[in-house]
Amino acid sequence: MRQAFAALFIALVFALAACVLAARRSYRPIGKAVALLSFALIPPVIGNLLLVLSGNQTIALIGCYTYFIGMDFVMVALLRFTFEYCNMQWKSPQLRLAVYAVLTLDVVQLLLNPFTGHAFDTEAVVLEGLNYYRLVPHIGQTFHRVVDYGIFFTILLIFFIKIIRSPRIYMERYSVILFSMIVTGAWQTYYIFSRTPIDRSMAGYGVFGLLIFYFSLYYRPMTLLDRMLAKMASDNSEALYFFDAEGRCIWANGHGIELVDIKGQKFDQAADLLNGKFGFREYTDKEWTHDQILGSGEEAKYYHFDKKSITDEKNRFTGSFLSIRDCTAEQLALAREMYAARHDDLTDLYTKAYLYECIEKELQKHPDRQYLVIYLDVMDFKIVNDVFSTAYGDTALIRLSDWIRKNLSKESVYGRLGGDTFGIFIPKKNFDKEKIEKELSHFSVKEGNVDYSLMIHLGVYEVGEKDKEVSVMFDRAHLALTTIQSEYQVHVAFYDEKTRKDVLWSNRLSAQLNDALKNRELQPYYQPIVDVNGKVVGAEALVRWIHPTEGFLSPAVFIPVFEKNGAIVEVDRYMWRSACEMIREWGDRFGDIFVSVNISPKDFYFMDVSYELQNLVKEYGIDPSRLRIEITETVMMTDLEKRMKILSDLRQAGFIVEMDDFGSGFSSLSLLKDMPVDVLKIDMKFLNKASDDHKAKTILQNIINMSEDLGIFSLTEGVETNVQHNMLAEMGCRLFQGFYFARPMPREAFERFLDEGDKLIVTE
Repeated sequence: MRQAFAALFIALVFALAACVLAARRSYRPIGKAVALLSFALIPPVIGNLLLVLSGNQTIALIGCYTYFIGMDFVMVALLRFTFEYCNMQWKSPQLRLAVYAVLTLDVVQLLLNPFTGHAFDTEAVVLEGLNYYRLVPHIGQTFHRVVDYGIFFTILLIFFIKIIRSPRIYMERYSVILFSMIVTGAWQTYYIFSRTPIDRSMAGYGVFGLLIFYFSLYYRPMTLLDRMLAKMASDNSEALYFFDAEGRCIWANGHGIELVDIKGQKFDQAADLLNGKFGFREYTDKEWTHDQILGSGEEAKYYHFDKKSITDEKNRFTGSFLSIRDCTAEQLALAREMYAARHDDLTDLYTKAYLYECIEKELQKHPDRQYLVIYLDVMDFKIVNDVFSTAYGDTALIRLSDWIRKNLSKESVYGRLGGDTFGIFIPKKNFDKEKIEKELSHFSVKEGNVDYSLMIHLGVYEVGEKDKEVSVMFDRAHLALTTIQSEYQVHVAFYDEKTRKDVLWSNRLSAQLNDALKNRELQPYYQPIVDVNGKVVGAEALVRWIHPTEGFLSPAVFIPVFEKNGAIVEVDRYMWRSACEMIREWGDRFGDIFVSVNISPKDFYFMDVSYELQNLVKEYGIDPSRLRIEITETVMMTDLEKRMKILSDLRQAGFIVEMDDFGSGFSSLSLLKDMPVDVLKIDMKFLNKASDDHKAKTILQNIINMSEDLGIFSLTEGVETNVQHNMLAEMGCRLFQGFYFARPMPREAFERFLDEGDKLIVTE
């Protein structure tokens, strides 16, 4: 028997040593505490091994000391393990210090026993023909037992309280450890009081260490896992069904029961009910996923199926589970997001990006079909917003989008390109130009008391090269609008070769402008302005381009180009400076002759007009009144108050302000009462048939009289005959300009004209 227990103890020592090594390698936080406890259990077992194997009293005493001091070490390690396993903290550092102090005191008093003999002694008993030295306890041993049992019972109490206070599903976690400690403690107590040779409870210590190692690091509490998984499955928002190896449903959660209406927990009906609702499916070992829609339109329901197999440790199929997720809300939200991304917020038409995408698909789908790309633009839409409010402007755009939807064929694709522009892609056979011209000629938007007719233009490009970028197609359609930009009766313009050439020509001129200004290819031509006596009192500076390869270019060729791209600002600045140079060089040679220069509406956007002009007259040292400022009423169509202030500042600085083309627009009379102007230039077009038309003469006479009453000089431009001149003079007009006197001419010719002092000379 002694040999059997010795072999058992040796095996336990090696087993505990293996546990120490494995626990130290564990990734779990409790691993170090488990390693310490396993290591602490080795000395008591070794101590008893010495008692079992040796018949020598000295070796037996060494075994006793190893056993008893080792038990104190076990208590220290067991305390650390308990606090970490139960996730507890010492109530105070003083309490922890006191417990360890008592254990240390016990170790000290045991070590003094060889000298005092107060703790224990041994007595020999014969066991299997060999002495076995049994413990004879004294007062020191009693103290040792009180200390260790006190700590041991405290640890049992901690585990017991933890079991009571924890949820039931966690009971297994603590109860296994508590039970093993109670068994080991009871076994040890029995040995103490029975005084049986060979401490068999040491086997319990070793087994206890192995149980701690296993349950702390490797054991999974299946009751806890089962309950947690069952709760998770029950609370899962998806419908769950569990099937056995034969495909019979053995359980379903609440959502699964509700989805197919399983009655009375009869889960074996689930497969048939699922097949009846969603169609036949295989519920054996095959794994699959599937998406399905039930119903249509707003009543449609979207489901996602996911079937998984379950195998045992030998990879044998044991069953499967099916999850069904209702994706309706997600799909509807995704559909709303996609719709919002592809449709304009205001008009509900396609966005620019999605329109381009749809057009590309249509071109690929029908490569042989002839298509038109249309760029639709609302002319002067900014004025609509400024005058009637942005709310009315939004209403106008919505009405226009409704018109597009109503009047275009189902094969058409259309969207909002941005602002007040729309894009249309339509089969050529479905485009009715006459119908569109007719409908757009009286397209009005009535909202409340406002009823306004929108001016809508369509630029049309016939798709030739199907692989060309859609953006380029719309650019060409947009270019077609330039041919009808000022038209009110024509609403549709087609892009053609002439349009392309005009664009290329415009780009070419724009690219050459800087060199033209640097080389003085742009030159001021001067058209004389005469008084009623035929004396030249001034001139209007008009720009002309002497092109190195194209020759003489009329302003009608390049001015509209520069007006459109904003380069007119540089041209005007150049002309102002040229006029100032000429006025300074003339000095008093031709008296106080003045030069009128034009100001474009674009100048007010790109520069400080008042600052520029005042700086120029200061730089050249000339009288501001000799550099007259000529504006058209279109200058005042936007930012009226700001531009009134600019003109007032110029007049206060000594400049004379002239309004050009008076009578050609519709707002001149309403503006005239407030505009700071000194001279009215009556539009030459107003003179048509004025000599023999009574109404025209009456209106002309009243304009001249009105300007005189307002203290404003009148200047009539476009005088071509002596009859016109005499008639205007009789009406009271004091200044004249036109071909009857002279055409615009270069500086040298104009100076000769002044030197000769010619009067009323007509140059053909």
